[in-house]
Amino acid sequence: MRKTFKITGMSILGLIGLISVYMISTYCLSRITVTEEKGNKQEVTIYIKTNGVHTDLVVPIRTNQMDWSKEVRFSNTLSADTTFTYLAMGWGDKGFYLETPTWADLKTSVAFKAATGLSTTAIHATYYPAMKEDSDCVKIKISREQYARLIKYIDDSFRKDANGHVINIKTNANYGKTDAFYEAKGRYSLFHTCNSWANAGLKACGQRACLWTAFDTGIFLKYK
Repeated sequence: MRKTFKITGMSILGLIGLISVYMISTYCLSRITVTEEKGNKQEVTIYIKTNGVHTDLVVPIRTNQMDWSKEVRFSNTLSADTTFTYLAMGWGDKGFYLETPTWADLKTSVAFKAATGLSTTAIHATYYPAMKEDSDCVKIKISREQYARLIKYIDDSFRKDANGHVINIKTNANYGKTDAFYEAKGRYSLFHTCNSWANAGLKACGQRACLWTAFDTGIFLKYK
């Protein structure tokens, strides 16, 4: 019995130690800033937006470089409204997106798969008529060349069918009338989260970012 208690105790201490190392690393690495590229023209307006947990990259729906609505179609939303001007996209665990409308609905199996990279991923796309800057939504001006890199980064995150088209996930789990879900590449884990995806997108287009972050806080501290 004493041996069992000892093993259990060591296991618990080991788990606490791992969690502590993870949280300390997350804090430290998110405070290290990757600086933005200098001397670029301010030609395209993008945004970063958070719901308090999850960071989205927000892009104009149509420019002469990219028309996102050709693939991320208005008709895939319940409203099918074609008058929107901005598209917010976030990458994340498919189970969280589709099976966890609130934290109270979180299943142990979903959390375990998400933490360990065992489940698939999705891109959540939401249309907006306009963007309003506040503490949860930051405007960033980038060059056309930088935007081309961001386009490639986001586009490469979509999983596509044999004809090269993005794959809409048919579901009733939409958050509202202006959003839809799409199949994505990659695996979600403690080390590759929705926020680390958005952070990598900022790096891809030469903007201020964290060296690495699991949470939205580190990203938005760079834009205070």
